[in-house]
Amino acid sequence: MASNGAQDAFAAQNVLAAMLTMRSSEAAKKKAAMDYLTRFQKSNDAWATTITILQSAATTEGEALVFAATTLKGKITYDLATQVPEADLPALRNQILVLLKRFAPGPKPVRVQLCVCLAILAIQMRSWKDVLPTVVSALGDDVASHACILDFLRVLPEEVTEGRKITLSEEELAQRTSELLADNADQVVQLLINYAQSSAAAAVNPQLFDCITSWLREVPVSTIVNSPLFNVVMNGMTNNESLQAASECLGTICRETRDVDDNIETIQVLLPRIIELRPYIKKVVDDEDIESFKALTRVFADAGDAWVIAIAREPQHFGGLVDALLECVARDQDRDVVEYTFGFWYELKQYIVLEKYIQARLQLVDVYSKLVDVFFRLLEYPESNNNNELDLFDGDREQEEKFREFRHHIGDTLKDACEVMGTAACLTKVLEAIQAWMQKYAGQASATSVPHWQSLEAPLFSMRAMGRMVENDESVVLPQIMPLLVQIPPHEKLRFAAIMVIGRYTEWTAEHPEFLTPQFNYIVSSFQTDSKEIVRAAAQAIKYFGHDCRRLLGEQVLELQAFYDQILDRLPEPSQEEMTEGVANVVAVQKPEDTYKLLKLYCDPLVQRLMTKANNATNDPGKYALADHIQLITTFVKIVAPNVPDGQENPAVKYWQEVFPIFSKVLDSFVSFVPICERICRFWRAMVISYRTGITPVLAEMANKLAEGFSASKQGCFLWATSAIIREFSDDREHVSESTSDNIYAFFEAQATTTLRIMSDIPPMDLPDVIEDFFRLLIDALLYYPHKIVPSPLFTPIFQAAISALALEQQEPLSATLHYIRDLLSYGGDNPAGSSTNLGPNGEQIRQIIRQLLMTHGEALIKQTMAGMMITFPRDCFADGSGVLLGMFQLLPEQTAQWVERTIHMLPEGTVTQVEASRLMVKIKERLQGSDPSGLRQVRVTLQDFTNTYRRRYVAPRDGLGQLEATRFHFEG
Repeated sequence: MASNGAQDAFAAQNVLAAMLTMRSSEAAKKKAAMDYLTRFQKSNDAWATTITILQSAATTEGEALVFAATTLKGKITYDLATQVPEADLPALRNQILVLLKRFAPGPKPVRVQLCVCLAILAIQMRSWKDVLPTVVSALGDDVASHACILDFLRVLPEEVTEGRKITLSEEELAQRTSELLADNADQVVQLLINYAQSSAAAAVNPQLFDCITSWLREVPVSTIVNSPLFNVVMNGMTNNESLQAASECLGTICRETRDVDDNIETIQVLLPRIIELRPYIKKVVDDEDIESFKALTRVFADAGDAWVIAIAREPQHFGGLVDALLECVARDQDRDVVEYTFGFWYELKQYIVLEKYIQARLQLVDVYSKLVDVFFRLLEYPESNNNNELDLFDGDREQEEKFREFRHHIGDTLKDACEVMGTAACLTKVLEAIQAWMQKYAGQASATSVPHWQSLEAPLFSMRAMGRMVENDESVVLPQIMPLLVQIPPHEKLRFAAIMVIGRYTEWTAEHPEFLTPQFNYIVSSFQTDSKEIVRAAAQAIKYFGHDCRRLLGEQVLELQAFYDQILDRLPEPSQEEMTEGVANVVAVQKPEDTYKLLKLYCDPLVQRLMTKANNATNDPGKYALADHIQLITTFVKIVAPNVPDGQENPAVKYWQEVFPIFSKVLDSFVSFVPICERICRFWRAMVISYRTGITPVLAEMANKLAEGFSASKQGCFLWATSAIIREFSDDREHVSESTSDNIYAFFEAQATTTLRIMSDIPPMDLPDVIEDFFRLLIDALLYYPHKIVPSPLFTPIFQAAISALALEQQEPLSATLHYIRDLLSYGGDNPAGSSTNLGPNGEQIRQIIRQLLMTHGEALIKQTMAGMMITFPRDCFADGSGVLLGMFQLLPEQTAQWVERTIHMLPEGTVTQVEASRLMVKIKERLQGSDPSGLRQVRVTLQDFTNTYRRRYVAPRDGLGQLEATRFHFEG
């Protein structure tokens, strides 16, 4: 790459100065330095400069040394094949070995990065056959060199398995993997044995265990377990210096035996040795050695996860391991290690609930019972240190959030226990815990003080967590618990927990209506408290009552409206939505003949509030409040959708038709405020989806307002609402007349024409939302009206607009555009995107039009797609970009190959060698001409690999993309 025209632009002193600038507090200088360093890392000069910096270690800061080593690693990974002649590779290898010897004593980060450099070079330098002997010989036999050799041995398997980043073919990489790993495995094991036996310090060196862990990917686990190294690992588990690394190694050994039938003999060796570690649990807990406690628990958990099927088969034989895991949980006073066991309890449950393992379930049910008891304790909130029960974590919000998250994970494992023990047994534990608290402390509770409330709240939370597992016909335990819930003392945390439980069990209450009234009254009375948390919980409970008990609450629909109207303005916006959802569900199940008057009863006050808010919305907060209020009314549209025979007037539509002019007026008044436009479009879109062809009486007026609003605001939400109309009133829908369908298509063309004019006047980067919604609309139009849109005069300018939109760098609009192009390409073949679409006699005409379009504009599409994949697309768009290339190869293979080749020749000079370009095109042509049916797919993978490599290697030119720059879209319509 260019060096900004100055021969010494990337000299060592300039690079070091840029690194110092990165510490600056001035954003502009930091950005300039970052840009400079990024260009440096991808330049030819970086090879010599990084080595110069590393050679001047005595006068260079550690941070700069790490940067230089990391840069050298990147150069070897991505640029070796294109910037270093093969004849110079031995000299580069020798230089790295010299640097490794120099940095053997440290700093460790530099040493490790240089080991990675050497490993990546070894992978690509296929003529280097004696890698291990060369490295061992060059580094020598002193203690510092041992550390260096161990680092190299550790990183080598890791880097080989990441070889996808390296520019070798699959065949070359497979051969090199075999040479470096499989062929050296026995030699490495012996090297490690010799090192471990060389001294007492070596036998507990964490690097040794890290090295064993790394090579377990390549060496059969039985080889390690049956070698002297296994005793070294087990001894390492009892040494403070090596425990962490040894535990990770032992855990990896266990994970490698996950195929229990293939490793049964190895497991029989491992099991007793691992159970021998159980006494250390008490020791590390008594010593308050948290890190060692975590390491031990992870080992037991790794063993349990790996052997879970064996435990289900032989629970007695493996019982010691299960007991060790239970002990880890039971001794975990501060919730440090229990999370490591969650996966085990889940996987074990998955097996023992099967009929095949019923005996294991009977033997292990007591373990899960004890687990639930422990979980009740772990779920308890901490005691307050300052007598402020509203702040139990002394202001540490991070700890509070971690505790909340932890409780939900515990809740998942409680569900597992329910499946093993049965819900009645778990609920009985909850009942007993509540009764025990009531007998012991209820008499001491007052309005201002509730002793030991934590031990009552924990089983309530547990009951809430179990809710999904409890059948609606449970009639033994729940009828005893439910009356107790409404008697819970008036403590904020307890009332919140009780409300959440009641809300969680509304499906059960619907089947046991005798409990509805006291529960519902308890929820309603909760709105009178001063606690925001309780009010939010109560609003959520109303939502669930409205959904699950809607028919039971039907007789109270009038009283419910009065309560709703009274309480609504006192609630925060999310709670308003939940309350509205709840009451709307009750309205929705009333008789269709009552729908109109009930909507007037419930929604007229909302519409009145809407007009008041609109009149008062003179600033942004007022406008946002207006937008949020529109959402409440939309909730009624989404939920209250009476089932009316076709041809009859829909009473809901009748009501919405009456208030339609009010929404139109609000839109006209606030068309420049995007959130209000979006909410009104969502409101109208919900009408289309809820009432489908029933909205025909307001269809023309709605279409006009959508067209006017889009033209005035240039906001994509109007296209988003348009797409719903396109779907519901397409040609193949029942009860849609041909004239209505034609009018809807004409409406679509008007919206499309407006969009094309906007895209002609405004660059794509200023229209991301419009472009996203436009091409999502086009996906629907192509699906439902292919016989109209493809022959349309708009078809070609839409395609040109799509190509210009590929210059964007935002994921959402790009994804929509690429999806549209991929769908369009599918209509050029025999399998259009809408698999159920019957193109009939129009099929051949559509295919011909699309192929002709591609013959004319295909080269521009290829150029822009490849430019995106190599330079501008976000990573999440790569798959769709390569899908476009695949579609083009399927339709026009020869022409597409030519266009790809021309595009590559447009790349900035020096960024791709002629050898690379020729190799790529040879691969593509071989795949296209071969008889392998997967040839096209292989072309796609080949292009993906090429564009990924190019993208990493070169920075996007700061002065634009040159010949790859997108052509500005112009529309004359």
